[in-house]
Amino acid sequence: MEVYVPEQHKEPLVPIKEKYMLTLRESAAYFNINEKRIRRLLDDHPGELGLFNGTKVLVNRAKFEEFLDGTSAI
Repeated sequence: MEVYVPEQHKEPLVPIKEKYMLTLRESAAYFNINEKRIRRLLDDHPGELGLFNGTKVLVNRAKFEEFLDGTSAI
């Protein structure tokens, strides 16, 4: 796996499909679901689909995918 590191960034950029946890913005783009809807789902299922780190919200990509596979409407 090659990771592209731009000169202005100190940390390598990891493709979204290879990340374990996604930010709200990344998960909204990846799953094509509004950020507010994702935050509401995380609030309704605390500790199951993601975690809160202060004000930062992180979505567990694999668990969120499983949740979406098992539901017909969100």
